[in-house]
Amino acid sequence: MSSLAVRKAAPAAGTTPGTAQGPPPRRRRIALVPTVTLLIGALYCLLPVAWVVIAATKSGSELFSTFTFLPGTGFTQNVSDLNAYRDGVYWKWMANSALYAGLGAFLSTAVSAFSGYALAIYRFRGRETVFNILLAGVLMPPVILAIPQYLLMAEADLTDSYASVLLPLVLSPYGVYLARIYSAAAVPADIVEAGRMDGASELRIFTRIALPMMVPGLVTVFLFQFVAVWNNFLLPYIMLSDDEKFPITLGLFTLLEQGSNTPALYTLVITGALLAVIPLVALFLVVQRFWSLDLLSGAVKS
Repeated sequence: MSSLAVRKAAPAAGTTPGTAQGPPPRRRRIALVPTVTLLIGALYCLLPVAWVVIAATKSGSELFSTFTFLPGTGFTQNVSDLNAYRDGVYWKWMANSALYAGLGAFLSTAVSAFSGYALAIYRFRGRETVFNILLAGVLMPPVILAIPQYLLMAEADLTDSYASVLLPLVLSPYGVYLARIYSAAAVPADIVEAGRMDGASELRIFTRIALPMMVPGLVTVFLFQFVAVWNNFLLPYIMLSDDEKFPITLGLFTLLEQGSNTPALYTLVITGALLAVIPLVALFLVVQRFWSLDLLSGAVKS
């Protein structure tokens, strides 16, 4: 035979010639456990969403007589009935939710930005005590604060007003906590000192130097607050009695209560719940795009 004949590579130690190498069966089984767990969690979260999407397409007669996940033919009529219900009060509820969530999240983000920056940058006596009190506020369930907030608003004669829902939302302990953590990581102390040495005021340093660095974290605070206020039910339920000022959550609740006597309203509740999710999905898509652009711009600047 020729000396240039190709030699077969020797099999690796611990393997049998002619067999494919791969992870041991035990390791492969263990790797499947988190995948199956995530799939079960995804189904648990997505099945109610799928039910709402499909149920919104059914008419009142189809809702209780057809298979659960079989689409119907009444979505257009459901939207039309919802639009005609009490001269379009549903859209008034949507506008109220947009006002509460948009303005409330903006004010809360502004307060969180100022407070978080001050707690992260400035050194003063009692700073950690204030921060620990805020952490205690994060752990406090909203249901415990609802009644005291109502009593305060009643004392100020602000109940059953837009302010009674907006004012308790301005201070968010969790938002301040996130803003402080992000400020400490994103705003270098050297840059702040350099601004002071150049003669810039503290407000100018915050607005022109620190705030642009904090924008990604503040966008996160805004998103969390917007979703929390949009989904808030207990506070408006306690504060408001005029249904013209109801947010979408409380308005759909009143529709659901009336549906026990008028089953035809169930289709309006389901269709309204589906339409109420669309602004949250749109906001998340916009914010996700903003995060991507911010990361890319940061990479280019660096």
